[in-house]
Amino acid sequence: MEPIRKSPSVEQQIEILHTSNTQQQEFSDSARFFVLKTPNTFSTVSPFLIEKAITSSIGPVKTIRKMRSGDLFLEVASAKQSSALRTLRKMAHIDVTIVPHNTLNYSRGVISAADLLNVSTEEIKENMVDQKVCEVRRITIRRDGQVLNTKHLILTFSTPELPQSVKAAYLHCPVRPYIPNPLRCFQCQRFGHSKTVCRGQPTCSRCAEVGHDSADCKAKERCVNCKGDHSSFSRSCPTWILEKEITAVKIKNKLSYPEARRVVSLRTPVSGKSYASAANKTYHTIAIQVDASTAPKSAQSESVQPKSIAVDTRKTVSTPPTVKKTRKTRIKDSGVQSHKKKGRTSLKNSMTWETMSWTFTPHKAMRV
Repeated sequence: MEPIRKSPSVEQQIEILHTSNTQQQEFSDSARFFVLKTPNTFSTVSPFLIEKAITSSIGPVKTIRKMRSGDLFLEVASAKQSSALRTLRKMAHIDVTIVPHNTLNYSRGVISAADLLNVSTEEIKENMVDQKVCEVRRITIRRDGQVLNTKHLILTFSTPELPQSVKAAYLHCPVRPYIPNPLRCFQCQRFGHSKTVCRGQPTCSRCAEVGHDSADCKAKERCVNCKGDHSSFSRSCPTWILEKEITAVKIKNKLSYPEARRVVSLRTPVSGKSYASAANKTYHTIAIQVDASTAPKSAQSESVQPKSIAVDTRKTVSTPPTVKKTRKTRIKDSGVQSHKKKGRTSLKNSMTWETMSWTFTPHKAMRV
């Protein structure tokens, strides 16, 4: 049976309420992200004309990109441009509507203060409005069937940049980013959406079978997402850990969900493939070997086909160690017989002054 804990659907409802409240608020001086809407569509208008109209109206902006809904996403470069967008109703010959982005202009952080455990969230919000706190929510836990308050508070700031700390009366409270748990559907057990908008089939969160609830299930545990031997709501699920990391990158770097997923996938190693196997490569070198002194002229004139030789450049080619030759070996290699065998007299008689040469060694001179 699935344990009782804080439901992601409740978080989504709070997020929807927060979104509806922020849409009714006026432009904030710290707002940096906006959505540009039009009654028709921007697809029928030249992108060059739209960019020139925006630049002529408020100046060069930091970012312009088209959203999946067809609207335009704007990131202004200064507070002056943000103020200019308040009065913008028409751009070139296009009627436009400018609204602040629902989430990017706001940031959420967590503070922990035991002295605020018995203080209501309304009182905390009222006394921290001057620090741009627009919403306060307390984190609760369920223990033995009872809902208990904790000392941890989630603060929503009406600014994109999360402050490092806040002052609660005489208390100095460090602020850390709030990373919500991945949203999991209670119907299909997949991540990324809630039960209210799910189009999948009801699936058991314990055994991953379709068609029955997990309340009376006693089958072997199996995850719907990673096919592992655990339930779909397990915190040790690799898919849950991946979704948690994507959410953290999305919030900390102010990215969209597809962009955050792309960033995490690029820095996550592929399962079953090590770095050594990915870096292991075989290099091929084209080499031609021809002995010009022994090959006939007719053979030299013919075209020689190149030969492909596999060379592993990572291996170090070691040269054979140099062996110091003895005097006897040097004499033998020079082609001169030993004096003991042939005799000094016969050696002198066999040599003339024209063919006589001297060979010097480090120790003494040897006449050959």
